[in-house]
Amino acid sequence: MCAQPLKPTACLALADGTIFYGHGFGATGETVAELCFNTAMTGYQEIMTDPSYAGQIVTFTFPHIGNTGVTAEDDETADPVAAGMVVKWDPTSPSNWRAQENLVAWLERRGRICMGGVDTRRLTRAIRLQGAPHVALAHNPDGVFDLEALVAKARAWKGLVGLDLAREVTCAQSYRWDEMRWAWPEGYTRQTDPQHKVVAIDYGAKRNILRCLASAGCDVTVLPATATAQDVLALNPDGVFLSNGPGDPAATGDYAVPMIRDVLKADLPVFGICLGHQMLALALGARTIKMSHGHHGANHPVKDHTTGKVEITSMNHGFAVDSQTLPEGVEETHISLFDGSNCGIRLQGKPVFSVQHHPEASPGPQDSFYLFERFADAMSARKVAAS
Repeated sequence: MCAQPLKPTACLALADGTIFYGHGFGATGETVAELCFNTAMTGYQEIMTDPSYAGQIVTFTFPHIGNTGVTAEDDETADPVAAGMVVKWDPTSPSNWRAQENLVAWLERRGRICMGGVDTRRLTRAIRLQGAPHVALAHNPDGVFDLEALVAKARAWKGLVGLDLAREVTCAQSYRWDEMRWAWPEGYTRQTDPQHKVVAIDYGAKRNILRCLASAGCDVTVLPATATAQDVLALNPDGVFLSNGPGDPAATGDYAVPMIRDVLKADLPVFGICLGHQMLALALGARTIKMSHGHHGANHPVKDHTTGKVEITSMNHGFAVDSQTLPEGVEETHISLFDGSNCGIRLQGKPVFSVQHHPEASPGPQDSFYLFERFADAMSARKVAAS
């Protein structure tokens, strides 16, 4: 266990002037971002490397962060994307047969500023009551902080509204993906008999989403977020996938919505997740809204109106589709049982649908994997109809 310092070596300054002190670990320096909380009990590495967390610092409500170490197999992208983390207890040494490195060293090497020793219950309650605040997080081993300057930086940060972050986390060029989901004892294996050609638009795609597509029988080609409809249709896909990602969907929609609308004219199956869900909704004529503190965790109950079943899902989003703005012909398929917010839509009479939650569940339960199979079935049905 990390030794307890005699004085605080990190502090978290909220825009309202509230200061939290703690023990710094990971990289030193300062970072400014939106603060959110995540209630998942596993998967801190997947959370930190999820591109949807760009522009955010994550407060983990579960205290045992670091106990399983880190392994390259669990990275959702090449490097951590979340700006930093705040935890209750300082990370412990790992105790897991898969661990390749301890969390503290990994965070320091990857340049992420973190803080332990915080009353995360109090911090989470503040976020729930007041909304996700703008914050400045500082780590200085000497324990010297310019508090007024940190609060000023938090207040000056513009926030996520109007911010297009998909351009920052998307791939630089197209690539193929054939790796499937992890399974004991083989680990990751390759898709050798794909049945469907899928183009995936990368707004910040998690690797496990791409693995789920491959496991559902897809030969996946990933294109950057700024790809045009001509780029997509030139590959002659059987279906198009719209990935998760960070930032304000309305800002990303400036270039994504025209592309999606043109793709929809080709009458292809389309499946979206998270930001991809919001992009599809915008393309169909709905609007999105900023949530107070968002949904971040692996225990969110969602009801699927098409089956009547309730699923426990993984979520990570600070914006939502406003169900009151769904146009005629667009059906709400899923809702959150926490607050009734929209969690899924489909275009009536077309194989076009999307969900707000993360059916790849990394981390989280696997109740919603059927959505990948539903996408594959839609592509199969289209082929049969065309034959």
